[in-house]
Amino acid sequence: MARLGVDLGGTKIEAIILGDQGQIMARRRVATPSDYLAKLDAIRSLVHAIEAEAGVAAPLPVGIGHPGSLNPRTGLMRNANSTELNGHRLDADLARTLERPVRLANDANCFALSEARDGAGAGAGSVFGVILGTGVGGGMVLNGQLIEGSGRLGGEWGHTGLPWSSAEETPGPSCKCGRDGCIEAWCSGPGLSADHRRETGQPLTAAEIAGRASTGDRAALATLERHHDRVARGLSSVINIFDPEVIVLGGGLSNIPGIDTAIRDALPRYVFSDEVTTRICRHAHGDSSGVRGAAWLWPDTRGNS
Repeated sequence: MARLGVDLGGTKIEAIILGDQGQIMARRRVATPSDYLAKLDAIRSLVHAIEAEAGVAAPLPVGIGHPGSLNPRTGLMRNANSTELNGHRLDADLARTLERPVRLANDANCFALSEARDGAGAGAGSVFGVILGTGVGGGMVLNGQLIEGSGRLGGEWGHTGLPWSSAEETPGPSCKCGRDGCIEAWCSGPGLSADHRRETGQPLTAAEIAGRASTGDRAALATLERHHDRVARGLSSVINIFDPEVIVLGGGLSNIPGIDTAIRDALPRYVFSDEVTTRICRHAHGDSSGVRGAAWLWPDTRGNS
């Protein structure tokens, strides 16, 4: 009647055990080691500690959220910004280290699953979860199940080009993926900061820009207006293809006051419809959504999904 999830982040590893009603039975965090083998050892220690804290009778299967994705053909990790993971058989290594079954999914997919199951998208048949933070990612959930795709690339809207780019936005800033003008390069936290610096010469963080905008600073307000419009352009393509009932915003930028309303108001200019029925909302579980979604990768011990 319990689920165990682990969120393998770049700076922290978090583990959680959820009860049969989604309640938190135990939760712990540790700093993420830089070495690959040390990461595996840290996850093993964390899993054992949290099971002891929750008093579970037998070892639980573990769901794990991670950056990047597993190549379904080779079984090797790829595209992780924690680059020491790339090239390893993370699922097999963790199953061996933990001596139990594991299920893995991209961290943005785990966020989407968490918010779809018992978060801001609960009750909706289709949910798109959005990460707007250091990077831009996403995950698709249909009828409570993740849509990962044949190559496990489902939801990677951040590495498509910004739609309807103006002459001033072309070719766009360079992205870490090696291309120019990706949605991530424009709409991530660093992308927001870089846009403000190009326009004003001010080297401010996204949080500082949002703070200045809250006091009426015109340059900061203009930067946020450009950002929200670009996010809306990117999400309009998601709506045109997936048409989700709910889009849930997560990541650090989702905490900017009014971002959900601003994006919703901009969407009708771009969505191919006479009205936009998709609901835009902020996350319900905050920075716990990823680890909760990892726990939801498994049915509970009674076989319920």
